[in-house]
Amino acid sequence: MTEHCAAEGGSRIATVARATKETDIELTLNLDGTGVTDVDTGVPFFDHMLDAFGRHGLFDLTVRARGDIEVDAHHTVEDVGIVLGGAFAQALGDKRGIVRFGSSYVPMDEALVLAACDLSGRGQLHYAVDLPIEIIGTFDTTLAKEFMIALATNAGVTLHIRSLSGENSHHIIEAAFKACGRALCDATRINPRIAGVLPSTKGSL
Repeated sequence: MTEHCAAEGGSRIATVARATKETDIELTLNLDGTGVTDVDTGVPFFDHMLDAFGRHGLFDLTVRARGDIEVDAHHTVEDVGIVLGGAFAQALGDKRGIVRFGSSYVPMDEALVLAACDLSGRGQLHYAVDLPIEIIGTFDTTLAKEFMIALATNAGVTLHIRSLSGENSHHIIEAAFKACGRALCDATRINPRIAGVLPSTKGSL
């Protein structure tokens, strides 16, 4: 595996590349963007979800991923989560002045999903999402959880995602990605009232 990261001086932009025998990924994330996305993973439904995540989180997001999708999409989806999580960690830097916490309820037709996060440095996912079907197009719906695990772990985010209602798996997963993006948008914002201050009683995040 090879991996490299780069953050642009003074800005909250990170580019992360990661290559393994299974996937080759390059991703650029701008925390202070306007939701401009350019995503190509070779997995159409996953591209749609990443686009929703970036647009509703107001993150500028470029993703180029090539993986062994002839086997299935598992490695590609999980590894994009790893790289995106690493980009969040890189772009956040020392986290001074951030809001730190964020939450969002997102409805999509009959579906309603809550996402809440803490940029705690303790990467963990707590996921209670009921999905009626296992496949959407060619996408294995269990991979949504695998992506969120990889994202939370590598970003150092405590992330809770819960479906409160829903009958259509597409609606539920899309609401989850949108809610996660919006929660992270809130948590990563700079609060001018605490500019330069780390939002922690411990003195570290």
